Amino acid sequence: MMMKDANKVLEADEVIDIVSKYIDLSVIPFGQDKRSVVRVDPRQPMYGGEGIVYLLQMFDAGELINNRIGCFMVFLNKHDQAGFHDHGPRGEEEVYVVMHGEGNYSDKAGVDGEIRTTKITKGNITAVSKEGFHSLQNTTDEPLIIFVITTNKA
Repeated sequence: MMMKDANKVLEADEVIDIVSKYIDLSVIPFGQDKRSVVRVDPRQPMYGGEGIVYLLQMFDAGELINNRIGCFMVFLNKHDQAGFHDHGPRGEEEVYVVMHGEGNYSDKAGVDGEIRTTKITKGNITAVSKEGFHSLQNTTDEPLIIFVITTNKA
């Protein structure tokens, strides 16, 4: 399902419509009614990667201590990529759960570490520590949809 113009930033409702074909975007915050995405943030490029990565924020500011919990990273087109990055002084660690699609997950220990690349598919789970650098890339014409859980030392 490669998009016709891979460089065109889509509107939030377009991204939500596409992703909803593959996964349910419902969320039920504590004490609130069921709802969907609160914001879609396009990143072009994301950490020096290629293409456009969309971050679908599932929680409003203040609903969780770390608002990045419950974020879906969506790579709509083949070759869309989040480049190598770490999470700096906040000491963040991340867990990625592949919800749909296929891609490559790469990591390395520190800036000059040896790069290790692994194919990821639906159901795979990855984790990166606060010292690690990592990167993701969609390798097919199907969207790559990743659910992200982030922790930090706050």
